[in-house]
Amino acid sequence: MNAGPAVEAQSVVKQFGQGSEVVRALDDVSVTIAQGEFFTLLGPSGCGKTTLLRCIAGFETPSAGRILLGGRDITTEPPYRRRVNTVFQSYALFPHLTVAQNVSFGLEMLGKPRGEVHETTDRMLALVRLDALAGRRPDALSGGQQQRVALARALAPQPEVLLLDEPLSALDLKLRKEMQGELKRLQTETGITFVFVTHDQEEALTMSDRIGVMSAGKLLQVGTPRDIYDRPLSRFVADFIGETNFLPARAEGGVIRLASGETVAQGPGSGPVTVAIRPEQLRVDQPVDGALRAIVEGATYLGTDSHLRLRLGDGSPIVVRVPSLPGGGSAPVPGTLVGLRIAPGAVQVLED
Repeated sequence: MNAGPAVEAQSVVKQFGQGSEVVRALDDVSVTIAQGEFFTLLGPSGCGKTTLLRCIAGFETPSAGRILLGGRDITTEPPYRRRVNTVFQSYALFPHLTVAQNVSFGLEMLGKPRGEVHETTDRMLALVRLDALAGRRPDALSGGQQQRVALARALAPQPEVLLLDEPLSALDLKLRKEMQGELKRLQTETGITFVFVTHDQEEALTMSDRIGVMSAGKLLQVGTPRDIYDRPLSRFVADFIGETNFLPARAEGGVIRLASGETVAQGPGSGPVTVAIRPEQLRVDQPVDGALRAIVEGATYLGTDSHLRLRLGDGSPIVVRVPSLPGGGSAPVPGTLVGLRIAPGAVQVLED
């Protein structure tokens, strides 16, 4: 296996249309994905993540820039010459073939010896825990089982990279969570580089070694799940990954002060900034010195936790997430004055 990166996108641009109707789906995107990495492209619909995946697969050709696979320039190569397989939202299984025949189909098309085909098929079905269902047809399988067949079929030829285009989106919530664990297990056991596309933040945080957040054709930030969540570089990233309180503030004299007057952090510069604080990084306390003062406006019970809706002295809304504990009591009633404590290091300062 090549010791260098598995995939590289170098200054990739992809435009659709002409003249005044041109749309730049990818705008100078560069990213390096390591061998054996579970890398996720995350962003809202229309951000360019699927277009980048299709450029890696060979279904789209970049308007500018290069795509490298294992250090080799594959920018203009057709899909069949790339050691890359793709799992789509629709699993596209052959309805007239059994599970085993679906998995072995690609190997047979590659002209592999019969013995190797059978051995690889059996190994792949065991890997996805479907060996007992080898003789069934797709219409006799659940959605999760069909997805495992699609994964086994894509993994059987041992691609250098497996591309996954929102493959969990058609599953219900419980099954989707189960399959997140299965996907990570498969990637770990096979050691194959996975490039996963999703708009679901929880999927990205749960499975990924690294995440690339995209918006409007640009790659805004790449980092580990913890980097992306705890240290967002922009308001868009902070807002897209989880729930965040954005509060108007000002940098002056080496400190950051909220519009309500309280100092919440130290920081250089001067002028208006935005402070980002995650709801779980706030704790409700008594309205004593050193705590932010806020009025409770309401609460929503969500089972594992409750979300308190409050308002600071300057009118800024703020949400606090309070974990549900046995015998934990009820939330403060609306109109109650409370204090808020901020966890150390929880304040992120974003320039306006």
